[in-house]
Amino acid sequence: MTDYEKYLTLLAERYPNIRSVTSEIINLSAILNLPKGTEHFMSDIHGEYEAFCHILNNCSGVIREKLDRLYGDTLTHDEIKEICTLIYYPREKLELLKSAGTLTAAWYGTTIGYLIEITRLLSSKYTRSKVRKALPPEYAYIIDELLHIQKDEDNNQVHYHQMILDTIIEVDADNFIIAFAGLIKRLAVDHLHIVGDIFDRGSSADKILDLLMQYHSLDVQWGNHDILWMGAAAGCDACIADVVTNCVKYRTVRILENGYGISLRDLALFAEHTYHGDSPMQSLERAITVIQFKLEGQLILRHPEYRMTGRMLLHKIDTKNGTVEIDGAVYQMNTTDFPTLDPNRPYELTEEEATVFAGLKKAFLNSERLNRHITFLYEKGGMYRVYNGNLLYHGCVPMTSDGALDQVELFGKTYSGKALFDLADAKARHAFFSKRKNLDELDFMWYLWRGRKSPLCGRTIKAFEHTYIDDKSVWVEDKDPYYTLYYFESVCSNILREFGLPTKGSHIINGHTPIRTKKGELPVRAGGMLLVIDGGFCKRYHKTTGIAGYTLIYSSHGLSLTAHHPFESVSAALKENRDIHSDRRIVETKSPRLMIKDTDAGREIQSDIKDLYALMERYGV
Repeated sequence: MTDYEKYLTLLAERYPNIRSVTSEIINLSAILNLPKGTEHFMSDIHGEYEAFCHILNNCSGVIREKLDRLYGDTLTHDEIKEICTLIYYPREKLELLKSAGTLTAAWYGTTIGYLIEITRLLSSKYTRSKVRKALPPEYAYIIDELLHIQKDEDNNQVHYHQMILDTIIEVDADNFIIAFAGLIKRLAVDHLHIVGDIFDRGSSADKILDLLMQYHSLDVQWGNHDILWMGAAAGCDACIADVVTNCVKYRTVRILENGYGISLRDLALFAEHTYHGDSPMQSLERAITVIQFKLEGQLILRHPEYRMTGRMLLHKIDTKNGTVEIDGAVYQMNTTDFPTLDPNRPYELTEEEATVFAGLKKAFLNSERLNRHITFLYEKGGMYRVYNGNLLYHGCVPMTSDGALDQVELFGKTYSGKALFDLADAKARHAFFSKRKNLDELDFMWYLWRGRKSPLCGRTIKAFEHTYIDDKSVWVEDKDPYYTLYYFESVCSNILREFGLPTKGSHIINGHTPIRTKKGELPVRAGGMLLVIDGGFCKRYHKTTGIAGYTLIYSSHGLSLTAHHPFESVSAALKENRDIHSDRRIVETKSPRLMIKDTDAGREIQSDIKDLYALMERYGV
């Protein structure tokens, strides 16, 4: 018996007769002709919880678009905004309206009616079975009844419908609206893609991850800032030091101490009596930064294949003159406060530094919440994803200046393109999950964060220069040729083929690089083959970019980019019904409309139908 015959035998256990087979074929064939579900792409969130939460709630304008379609001719602009805010923040908005005394039985009846109509529209592209699975369990029966009310000769169904509404308004209206709003947001987006960089700069990546862990369907492509925290949670010393340095530098220590229970007390006490900063925070920053560069130097010395010895600069410091030599040139430094730097052993931690750092490392490894969040990133994430004809990754595909895939030497072999991504994915997983920690794999996590040829980085990071030298000319960071070449269709075509995708109709969805609209930059490259959707959530970038970044929607009608203006606050959204001002740009229109048969899931269904027809032949039909 062949493997396929064995498979059909197993399939027969699930479909034991002709009737069950034909019923399933009919069901699956019908599903193939439903519209493709909406995909929502976000990137570079960087701990900005409120802005992320709002865009997640408004689905990059999808909900407002549906409301305009339903009520654009019957409701005012302000009335539509009020309904939108209620859907985005139902609990908070209801409390605000209640305090204003505007919640009447008539308001509840009208509002629930609107929510029913919106839900009917959104649910029309799904099977009733899928909608039922999405219903909040405590109201599943009631909502199902309300969505499928039918008029009859004596209007019995209408009276039944009205009685349900009257009872809801009397006993449980607020909780019902909250549940309905959640259902609307769930139906508006079928699948969410996070194209990297949840962590750093903002202070609330932990809250974002809590939110994502409750989301119904998503995947994550790891970003360089994510891999840094993943390396820290795995126990990589250099990653731990870099994480703490970033939190101190960006003044986001809340996430360490309150979010993950990692105390900086011992480090702060050490810094206070060792360094001479103008403030305790400045002393803290100086202390951890020196520890960072020492540990990075040790790691670089262990790995000459990384070709990063040029990033080892502590031994080039002249503390007497306050200068440092870089690439043969001498630069003035902005501090001479290096009390723990031994010129003879510049990359060795002092005894006190080693003790303080050992405590930090123990705290990282013992943080249950951090471990839970990082495990989630491994379960839902990866270095890249191929999904419905699109290739998603955060950083770059390392290339040579002539457009060829760059060969990167790692672990005794050379890798390029997809093989390099696959290696990085496998090593990152083993570094975290292996019970026997491998130092080379832990070090590699840091290389993925900082390495010039890392597919998550792709540039020479000048952290030392940014920290200690005020001359900005030395801050310029050399970038991989990828960031110049990805404007060309031929280059993007080669990348798509490398990852097994056709060049026609496929796209590369890329994050990592903020779009500077002030300088005329656009997110669409290579004739629409590559889209950069760096979310620009980070507030410090807003003056440089001119906007708060881009998100992407891929619906059954095509691809559309949304440019977002900075988010003011949840308070303004609630009190004044202020949404994020967004500009929608259609990138590609699909005609005819995309159906499930055109998706990855549709191809699996078609394969299942083929197998069911083969089973029918076994039954003699």
